[in-house]
Amino acid sequence: MEPHAPAPGGAVVRTLCSAFNHMDLWVGRGVPGLNLAYPRVSGCDACGVVEQVGDGVNPDWIGKRVIYNAAIRVDRHCTPDEGPRSTLAPEYELIGEHHFGAHAEKFSVPVDNLAAVGDADPVEAAGFGLCALTAWSMMVTKGQLRPGQCVLITGIGGGVATSALAIARHLNCPVCVTSRHEWKLDRARQLGADEVVLDAGQDWSRQVRAWSGKRGVDMAVDSVGKATHLNCIKSLARGGTYVTPGCTSGPDATTDLARIFWNQLRILGSTMGSNDEFKEVTALFRGRAVAPAIDQVMKPEQCADAYRRLEAGEQFGKIVIDWR
Repeated sequence: MEPHAPAPGGAVVRTLCSAFNHMDLWVGRGVPGLNLAYPRVSGCDACGVVEQVGDGVNPDWIGKRVIYNAAIRVDRHCTPDEGPRSTLAPEYELIGEHHFGAHAEKFSVPVDNLAAVGDADPVEAAGFGLCALTAWSMMVTKGQLRPGQCVLITGIGGGVATSALAIARHLNCPVCVTSRHEWKLDRARQLGADEVVLDAGQDWSRQVRAWSGKRGVDMAVDSVGKATHLNCIKSLARGGTYVTPGCTSGPDATTDLARIFWNQLRILGSTMGSNDEFKEVTALFRGRAVAPAIDQVMKPEQCADAYRRLEAGEQFGKIVIDWR
């Protein structure tokens, strides 16, 4: 399914490689509250070459190898009685969800959402974008992570979790990770994790606190949700921050309000990020300071296998489709 001519301010990109996210599973199953038409092209991450640009776009973009921020900010018109918006979080629509995505030979994208990656490996570049942006926005922009602080990351193996590990190591932060799978913990050690926890459903917060010298961690990055939330709260140091970009085990977690107020904890929700944040984290990729973990590279005719591997949670890092 080939896109039409680029819209004003937009570009058409020829896909070199595209990468899978959990969003691909959700789009395939149907997203509650969204009336999506099927058949549908998902795909929130890709690396490609700009082939056409629309009106108002600098033609120098043509021929550039790029990745893109799948999050398109939605600006709503204010009403006469609306209060100030200074504290409102951005509202996003997603390329690959609300709009057709990049699991195709070509895709359309607003040029403001593009970032050039030079001669970067298209496989690594495709696996970098959305997960690295999500991790950067929640940990650095919102969570204000500082170099050297202790970080806990649950459910290592997913794209956001492995990106969070890479960013924490870039900031020279000691990192503890959890997983239900010993082999994923072994891979995390190879990527620089300092401590690992095999999560068999036990209260592992004491192990985390012991590793941190009984102080607790400064930040817990938790995309698992219900199954790990309370252990994360119990693992935090005074003034620590719990950040969540998702809840794969369920949203209805049990928490500990006494710990939250007494230890003056912060709880932050985060999703995706701005184009400015995207360009910040992409600069780290171009400088080879941060790179994604790649699980497998497949061809387009193997997409069904990619979906099955992702749904079973068998991957460590990103599954990439090579369209070349």
